[in-house]
Amino acid sequence: MTKKIVVTGLGTTSPLGGNVADTWRALLAGESGVRPLEQEWVAKYELPVTFAGQAKVPAAEVLERVETKRLDPSSQFALIAAREAWADAGAPEIDPERILVDFATGIGGVWTLLDAWDTLREKGPRRVLPMTVPMLMPNSAAAAISMDLSARGGARTVVSACASGTESIVNAYEHLQLGIADIVIAGGTEAATHPLPIAAFASMQALSKRNDDPQAASRPYDIARDGFVLGEGAGAIVLETEEHALARGARIYAELAGGAVTSDSHHITAPDPMGSGAARAVATALEQAGATPDDVDHINAHATSTPVGDVAEYNALLRIFGDRTGSIPVSATKASTGHLLGGTGALEAIFTILALHERTAPPTINLTEQDPEIPLDVVTSPRDLGERPLLAISNSFGFGGHNAVAAFRSA
Repeated sequence: MTKKIVVTGLGTTSPLGGNVADTWRALLAGESGVRPLEQEWVAKYELPVTFAGQAKVPAAEVLERVETKRLDPSSQFALIAAREAWADAGAPEIDPERILVDFATGIGGVWTLLDAWDTLREKGPRRVLPMTVPMLMPNSAAAAISMDLSARGGARTVVSACASGTESIVNAYEHLQLGIADIVIAGGTEAATHPLPIAAFASMQALSKRNDDPQAASRPYDIARDGFVLGEGAGAIVLETEEHALARGARIYAELAGGAVTSDSHHITAPDPMGSGAARAVATALEQAGATPDDVDHINAHATSTPVGDVAEYNALLRIFGDRTGSIPVSATKASTGHLLGGTGALEAIFTILALHERTAPPTINLTEQDPEIPLDVVTSPRDLGERPLLAISNSFGFGGHNAVAAFRSA
């Protein structure tokens, strides 16, 4: 029998705020978390892009010094988000062997890896830190959360580029359905605001180069969009069966009604222009939720602000929703946060959950002139979604043709 899976805790640190409340408030207010980079390496390496969505609250202001010394920034963000989500869920006291961690990243400990390489070249092998390997491992965030919460039911890591965070949530749904845990903390993290990733993304013409107006650089669906904006941070959600949540008197934000993962098998960086793989992910997530396309009331789109990607996602939606495609309220929240890569799906899942919980679709900023090739109903100011039962989907698509979609239903 299919179990009802519910959300009982939320946590984040993002370019908009150091916690969920501040991030959500800034998002609804139409603020941007994108700012010029002030680090000296921007000028040193003559980077073509000089801005990003850096975390609003530095991890060093939240964590103990020993934690920042022993964790890569990506794991630091993950730990901050996970602790908030766990506390928000009431810090449940259950058998540690029944707690599982599903936590993702797109790149992992890039700061640790590249700093260690610089140390090796400049100072020799004896100066490379003993903790380098456990800090740079992609599974470092999941391991850190597992140890912090004494979660012994498993600590699993997905690395699926920009679909990673959402895929971890889909995996959590499946793990709870299988009964291998009573509670799963799921999410994703990224800290790649480093000169090498910036230079590499810029080299492939993926980043916006609006250095003169950073806050307006991420502009999904706009006719003048020219690429995505790199962001950093993490998102975490606590998931459990409804039966388990009710038995312990937990507050329920929403139901994770279903999810799906597919692959394009098309190109290492470009999405299938017709969106067939993405469409299958949407269709399968809705089927798992026991819903039809007519039931969807809101979409948090992947919408990275790239010329090709935004059109491909529209084509995917058109395959599923047909004539309804232009009438479903769509939020493209990367306009405010930038693109958190492996953490973006988790952050946008939180936005989708809160949209249902507060019955308010968040705005898409920077949309001045909508691309006529993408005739969606884009939400540009907070919109009331009404009092009826609601269903929403959150889309994430990544390099390599990874597609992940999560479907949420109002509690």
